[in-house]
Amino acid sequence: MIMKKGLILVTGGTGYIGSHTVVELQNSGYEVVIVDNLSNSNRDVLDGIERITGQRPAFVEADCTDMGAMRELFETYKGISGIINFAASKAVGESVQKPILYYRNNLNTLMNLLDLMGEYNVKGIVFSSSCTVYGEPDENPVTEAAPIKVATSPYGNTKQICEEIITDVINSGAPFKSIILRYFNPVGAHPSAEIGELPNGIPQNLIPFLTQTAIGIRKELSVFGDDYNTPDGSCIRDFINVVDLAKAHVIAIERMLEDKSEEKIETFNLGTGIGLSVKELISAFERATGVKVPHKIVGRRVGDIEKVWANPEYANNVLGWKAEVSIEDTLRSAWAWQCRLRERGIM
Repeated sequence: MIMKKGLILVTGGTGYIGSHTVVELQNSGYEVVIVDNLSNSNRDVLDGIERITGQRPAFVEADCTDMGAMRELFETYKGISGIINFAASKAVGESVQKPILYYRNNLNTLMNLLDLMGEYNVKGIVFSSSCTVYGEPDENPVTEAAPIKVATSPYGNTKQICEEIITDVINSGAPFKSIILRYFNPVGAHPSAEIGELPNGIPQNLIPFLTQTAIGIRKELSVFGDDYNTPDGSCIRDFINVVDLAKAHVIAIERMLEDKSEEKIETFNLGTGIGLSVKELISAFERATGVKVPHKIVGRRVGDIEKVWANPEYANNVLGWKAEVSIEDTLRSAWAWQCRLRERGIM
């Protein structure tokens, strides 16, 4: 393969957001190597990426917390220009139950990458962060200037700590840059229905559980709480299309590699700027697809934030990026993906 723009290492690249970002990177002329331990994804994702782009990314099955394996990867794939780090455990509820798993996986992965970046002259890292760093925000929509609150879950705390690690390492004089992307709630699937969100086991995220319920795999969807201080009592989130989100990562990596900013660390919120409640999302799915979703109200889930949505103006103005896909089209894409899985006998 002729390297057009650079070789990008995508950690967690067979995962949900990672796989969509690999597609956009390849479509933009980058060469990609994926590293993933397949703990919450599967190798078949590579086939989907290849069907969409006509290119099969290089793939290394390894755990990013294994320094020996990661050093071997950097030796094998010389000349990595940039890294996009998605390799992390990511479920809020599970993190409350398994905090050590989250701290070990999320922190050690990042520290290994930062060590190797210095050794192998990698120019920059795009870090997959989260709106959870804002905790329960004082006001919505949330700007990048909003205070970082005490995390409501170990997952959120790992994102805060990782941002602090990146900042400390770069401020110490490390010879690379970082762009931190704090995104809100990624949903949907690629419009081709070749890749989408397919967690192993019982889904921890809302949309795959919703679509699995709609197709009859799950009995009913649990709505965690209807007594929040919101118009309908359910939590409010900013649901962003995963392809829109993936495109922002390509813009970020290009910004770093081409030195479009003198800043060594930049942070951007990625969202639509629209807050939608869980109940509103269910109704939107039913309208968009014509399929009913059996659901029930259950107790609140530990670690959940009441309401949060983005002010994406900084990303709009500085990156030239904007969320474009409507929530209806996004939910239709998630349903098309679920139906494709059924057609293939996968789920």
